[in-house]
Amino acid sequence: MPVTENSVRLQKPALRRLETWEQGFNTILLPDRERIPTVDELRDLADFLKLKLEELQRIVSNDRPLPVAHAATNDEAKLIRNRLNDLGLKAINIPDEQLFLEDRHIVRIRSATINDERIIGYQVGGVTGVVFDRNSISLLVVGRLVTKRVEVKERKSHRSEDEIVNASEFFSDEAILDIYGSPGSPSCRIESGSFDFSVLGNRKKLVASENLRTLIGVISEGSPQAEVNDSYAGVRQTLEPVWPVQQRTQAIGWHREPLGKYSTTDATESTNENQFTRYSRLLYHLKLQNSGPPNEQS
Repeated sequence: MPVTENSVRLQKPALRRLETWEQGFNTILLPDRERIPTVDELRDLADFLKLKLEELQRIVSNDRPLPVAHAATNDEAKLIRNRLNDLGLKAINIPDEQLFLEDRHIVRIRSATINDERIIGYQVGGVTGVVFDRNSISLLVVGRLVTKRVEVKERKSHRSEDEIVNASEFFSDEAILDIYGSPGSPSCRIESGSFDFSVLGNRKKLVASENLRTLIGVISEGSPQAEVNDSYAGVRQTLEPVWPVQQRTQAIGWHREPLGKYSTTDATESTNENQFTRYSRLLYHLKLQNSGPPNEQS
């Protein structure tokens, strides 16, 4: 069929949910106070993006760059960006590979030493993980790592539904900090629940979250180029439709019960770590572009 302007407008992206290991393409909507879409335009756009109207409204009304789609292919991402541009909205496409989301790009440190010139972060066993020149630190991204784990033990039976024997729930919520330096330099992550705050000396408190706030102050005071960004808490809900919290279920095992019966235990765990990582990396990616739109991706 010949490609016409009308046929292009009728195209819709598939926007299937990507697996954790898949590399996709992120369409980021840039804030623009001069162009406010009408409700009808938003309703059509929400249908196009497979979002609820209220979800898209939250994204558009936010004053921060936020994802509106996570596509499987570059062609899909281009289609989405062009549709947004046709409405007068500013959008860019950033491939996952340019956000460096893999674990090997995240250096988790458990302790640190700080002086007027350098910050040295250490991994488990005292191994040096990352070294920052104080003047090179450009961005500190603050957030919270929320993990929920539910274990359910079921007794198998011949009925249509199995009997739940026991259920338990575990929940953790800890402050988290990503530290970024100059382009090409390593970045590191501090999780307050597993970090040794001895570097704070007599400023160390009993509460880990308070210690992390103090540490952020110590780092930023001696790093004149460092920007502290704590916007993640305010956009978590807005990110969820495009960059959802990860959830996985695993079978722990089975157990023999009296009278020849047996039971199984499954654990379902959800965590926002991947979501926070994506947002943190997006902020750094945009900062490397001098706080303006990155170069257009093909």
